[in-house]
Amino acid sequence: MDQNESLTLTAEAELTKDQAMPDSDEKMEENQPLTADDENHKDKTMSDSDDSDSEDEAQQNLLLESLQTELAANPSNYDGHLQYIKLLRRTGDVDKLIRAREAMSELFPLSPEMWHQWVKDELSLSTASRPEAFSRILKLYERGVFDYLSISLWCDYINFVQEFDPMVRQCTPTGISKARDLFESALTAAGLHVAEGSKIWEAYRQYEQAILLTTDDTDAQAKEKQVERIRSLFHRQLSVPLADMSSTLTAYKAWEAEQRNLQDVETIDLVDIYPHVASSYQKALEMYNARFHLEEQILSLNVSDSEKLQHYMIFVLQNYLKFEQSYGMPARIQVLYERAITDFPISPDLWLDYTRYLDNTLKVGNIVSNVYSRATKNCPWVGELWIRYMLSLERGHTSEKDLSEIFEKSLQCTFSTVEEYLDLFLTRVDGLRRRMTSSSKEDLEYKIIRETFERASDYLSPHLKNTEGLLHLYMYWARLETKLGKDVTAARGVWENCLKICGSMLQSWTGYIAMEVELGHINEARSIYKRCYSKRLSGTGSEDICHSWLRFEREFGTFEDFDHASLKVTPRLEELQLFRIHQESKSAEENEKNLKRNAREKRKLGSDLTEEPTPSKRLKDIGNTKKAPEENKYQQQNTSQVSKVEGVNWNNPSGQQFNHEKNRAYSDKCTAFISNLHPTANYEHIRNFFSDVGGIVAIRILHDKFTGKSRGLAYVDFLDDEHLAAALAKNKQKLIGKKLSIARSDPRRGGRESSNPKTLTEHADTSNHSGKKSAVSKETDDAYKGDVKDAKFSSRKQENDNIQLRGKNTFAVPRNVRPLGFTANKPIAEEGDEKPKSNEEFRKMFIR
Repeated sequence: MDQNESLTLTAEAELTKDQAMPDSDEKMEENQPLTADDENHKDKTMSDSDDSDSEDEAQQNLLLESLQTELAANPSNYDGHLQYIKLLRRTGDVDKLIRAREAMSELFPLSPEMWHQWVKDELSLSTASRPEAFSRILKLYERGVFDYLSISLWCDYINFVQEFDPMVRQCTPTGISKARDLFESALTAAGLHVAEGSKIWEAYRQYEQAILLTTDDTDAQAKEKQVERIRSLFHRQLSVPLADMSSTLTAYKAWEAEQRNLQDVETIDLVDIYPHVASSYQKALEMYNARFHLEEQILSLNVSDSEKLQHYMIFVLQNYLKFEQSYGMPARIQVLYERAITDFPISPDLWLDYTRYLDNTLKVGNIVSNVYSRATKNCPWVGELWIRYMLSLERGHTSEKDLSEIFEKSLQCTFSTVEEYLDLFLTRVDGLRRRMTSSSKEDLEYKIIRETFERASDYLSPHLKNTEGLLHLYMYWARLETKLGKDVTAARGVWENCLKICGSMLQSWTGYIAMEVELGHINEARSIYKRCYSKRLSGTGSEDICHSWLRFEREFGTFEDFDHASLKVTPRLEELQLFRIHQESKSAEENEKNLKRNAREKRKLGSDLTEEPTPSKRLKDIGNTKKAPEENKYQQQNTSQVSKVEGVNWNNPSGQQFNHEKNRAYSDKCTAFISNLHPTANYEHIRNFFSDVGGIVAIRILHDKFTGKSRGLAYVDFLDDEHLAAALAKNKQKLIGKKLSIARSDPRRGGRESSNPKTLTEHADTSNHSGKKSAVSKETDDAYKGDVKDAKFSSRKQENDNIQLRGKNTFAVPRNVRPLGFTANKPIAEEGDEKPKSNEEFRKMFIR
């Protein structure tokens, strides 16, 4: 039988050992004669079996080819490796199976069960007593116990060495020393395992007792030495808190009685014989009793994996680890972590906690580096583990070659975020920089750092455009070019590349400028300011770079330089300010539209739910309508609203409609009131009309509330009085064939607190101060009445630039409501010719 057939039989034995035999085979076992039908049935069965086997073989080959292709494209497919190895064991292809296992072992740690299976296959393929086979299997065990903590694998390892190592089997001095070293390694790794550690102690004792049996009785000294060795093993084990300690104590007493030739084991009292052993045992027993309930919690876990992990993390890592840490024994804590990761090998939190603990306690040594090696194999997608792995190696003064290998391995992994790759590159550069600046014997060249930065830039730039992380990388790179590389030209090249990728970030320009200023290159810094002050930067960067240029010239430039910078920056700042106001106005307008849309939907929904009024109520409402004051009718028909605002004024950046009564903070000194607008005039017409004036902040055209048509009135806000004065100078000029009336707006005179008569005359042209009545144009009068929108009633007479308010309610006349008897062509009567009507008189007139 060749190796392939042996391996196939081994793999198939587990699948076929429970299957029943065919009926014909049962008859053969019972020595019954086979009939012709039985022979035909047997032949048919064998033929069907051959066809089925050929079909299964073809399916297996197709599946093997599919898995090979998938693993070649994605080597990190853990489940794919498992399926591939399982199929190869069935087919019996030894060479491919060995290569498949080696490939998986390089990428992932194998579970103890997989190592058991691997060793079992190797034993079935060759004789372990052969030197090359023994050496190969021995290395498999060494690799297996390194991956995870497994008591069963350690026990198999020890038994294999005792059985197949000729020197150990013959109890030669070299073999005994080798076996003892192996036992001590096993005790170091698993001797403190509370639940199963006693198995290794017991195997160690049995081996030493076997040596005692082979010792020559004539050599009393050697025999006594071996007895003391066994006694020491008992004493060591009794001082460790392990499960079933009472059985160990009983076995020790029996062995001690045998050595002392005592018949009654109960007569042995450890306190009398070895008081320190009795004290250690009692202390270990108390420690085990304190841990017993925690061990019971672990053994009682019988839920799904996710729930088990959560339960394990809560009750073991929080309670058990805190308990062990209170005793301050790192070896026990490490064993506890090893037990946890054996059960949950791909839990990143476990590995992060474990490595963090080792960094804080052991800091350096092979133990820490070995744990990091296993952690990165189990969770290669966690970038933090790779970063801390490199820091641990650097802390242990690992060679540059080893660090470079670990860094290259980490770059082959797939992390969840691009930022993890950035941290990895920065950690690598940090280590190289520290080695170059330290007094280490390694001769490192700066080009290694430059190459690392270049690789980082090529990989990260497409993914981290205009981010602080990438900007930090370039800033770090440029600084090292000047400090370590001593190459200012290369540093400028780094900044230029940074501007191509992160040019919209203020920090990229200020960092470049700061480097030039630090190097004393003032002219170069000034040239950078000239390049960037007109660029559109994110946030408030455009304004900030302009102010930064002015500060720079104030501190480093001449007066001519400062004057030149001011000349460039001031218009840019005004432009940015207008643009920002415009953007805020658009945003406010959208919000207002949304609010109005929501209000209309609510009103529509409410109207659908409103009940039909009764006939009697409708008649009552009609009667109330007839009795309503006429002035309310005028107000309802002529109430206007601001339908659209282009721009936002300085004191009302929210973009809300202006209300003379509530928003007194409005910029009333820089607003022009325009009347006699053509009905088709829009915002662009008004903006073009004042294009030679400039400084427009906002335009508000008044529309009728019900018809939506323009009322021929508008407000225009300007930046300052200078622009407003230039706008007022265009009074009486035509726009779309109509002369405009332009006057300064004063919203405060429409309010109740504006009781001073002089305040209400600011829109009238008072050209005659000798007692004659002023000639006020119709347009100016419309502007005046439009600008006192909130007024309700008034009586007006102009004399010596004063207006006398008469009647019971001394309010201004409402818009579009003229005193009775007033006509456009009829001059206003002198004082005393006609008495203005009061409110009561108005009501009587309309009620008649």
